[in-house]
Amino acid sequence: MTPCPASPRASPRASPGRTPAASRPNPLDQAGVACIDYKDTDLLRKFLSDRGKIRSRRVTQITARQQRRLSRAVKNARETALLPDATTR
Repeated sequence: MTPCPASPRASPRASPGRTPAASRPNPLDQAGVACIDYKDTDLLRKFLSDRGKIRSRRVTQITARQQRRLSRAVKNARETALLPDATTR
């Protein structure tokens, strides 16, 4: 029995013609933010969309831990009426 030939998709190499995406720097690390506080609304607004929704990690380029802390801070700020709720239309 002969082995199956490897398909071109199974190749571990990247597709020809595609260049790897350059990673963007983390905006919180660049700004020197050590603690994400719910009272710092200027910082929190940078990570919200125009409709008040929290932007994804893929868009903001922050780590998973920072995203969890950011979402908790945004929710606390919304609860204390420092930030508006996300609008749905």
